[in-house]
Amino acid sequence: MAIFNTTDFISKYITGRQESLFKKDIEANYDLLKQKIDGKSVLVVGGAGTIGSSFIKAILNFNPSKIYVIDINENGLTELVRDVRSSNGLNVPKDFITYPINFGDTIFEKILRNQAPFDIVANFAAHKHVRSEKDHYSIEAMIENNVIKAKKLLDLLLEFPPKHFFCVSTDKAANPVNVMGASKKLMEDVILAYSTKIPITTARFANVAFSNGSLLFGFLERIMKRQPLSSPSDVKRYFVSPEESGQLCMLACILGESGDIFFPKLNAEDMKTFSEIAVDFLKQFGKKPFLCDSEKQAKEKASILSPSSKLYPVYFFKSDTSGEKHFEEFYTDKEELDLVRFKELGVVKNAPKQKLEHINKMFSSFQEVFNKNDVKKQDVIRILEQYIPNFEHIETGKSLDQKM
Repeated sequence: MAIFNTTDFISKYITGRQESLFKKDIEANYDLLKQKIDGKSVLVVGGAGTIGSSFIKAILNFNPSKIYVIDINENGLTELVRDVRSSNGLNVPKDFITYPINFGDTIFEKILRNQAPFDIVANFAAHKHVRSEKDHYSIEAMIENNVIKAKKLLDLLLEFPPKHFFCVSTDKAANPVNVMGASKKLMEDVILAYSTKIPITTARFANVAFSNGSLLFGFLERIMKRQPLSSPSDVKRYFVSPEESGQLCMLACILGESGDIFFPKLNAEDMKTFSEIAVDFLKQFGKKPFLCDSEKQAKEKASILSPSSKLYPVYFFKSDTSGEKHFEEFYTDKEELDLVRFKELGVVKNAPKQKLEHINKMFSSFQEVFNKNDVKKQDVIRILEQYIPNFEHIETGKSLDQKM
């Protein structure tokens, strides 16, 4: 099989950028970044994922004195350590420690109390897939992780306030149509409510190309297993590279003012469909797509696929699953923007801040529903609609888990 260079493919076929989108912003603010990171202690929650690990690699360019990484993915943490210690030019401190634990557990609280204060705290622990909202069980877990645990972390940090706190958001928080985006909008409301007490920033994201668990990452898995490729043909997305994702978070975390919501400056023409990326992906292996009319046909073709065949089965389809937004947006027309300070970053300024009393009332509403044994998905949707006025959930009765 041909060697596939993910970094080169992203640069040439997805982002079209030969250097990082944020290179000039980093250069322009290099001295300030060094001043605020050099010799500082860092705590990263959810650091084994693609964005969290990329944030760590970005931070390591500026000589932090200590990094503690928390994540439930033990294998991911192992790969993170191998990655940073195998990468040229990264200044890995002696005190670089990873812990495979849940940040909602008492063990995490013990670590924080014994090792705090940290100068920089970044939270990347999140349910990030729209597929994770298939029913009330998965929705409850999503809100627990994205919202409730985020607030619990903030309550802990009030005792040991960092100089910088960052919590990752999503482009789907702007005018949300799915529960994942709505949960992140609630997360934004929660952290903004605390932004007068702790310096807090967040960032809304484009898709991170080939991030763990993403559709593009799945292309690599499928071709290694000689399985068909499958993707929607009508869904367009913005993309950044893994390196850019970490740099975006670093810039937002370190340089933002409390309450700022960062986003990448990307144009509509930068968006790509997954199906066109799939065609370019197959070219790297010397293959062309064989367009199938159904999942059944695609699987049958793949089962008899010869390694020497120049045609590879693919199934492209029109999206029909719940919560699927056909385009991305990083801000609403009601939000105040700063498009001047950074070259390739925009900032939502002065976002409305809810009072903690309002946040606590919302949490009580969720708790009341989650305490029932007969919770229905629509019960949770109603609460989300109550607290997010512009939330318009797209329900089709189908989830991504029903797709190949």
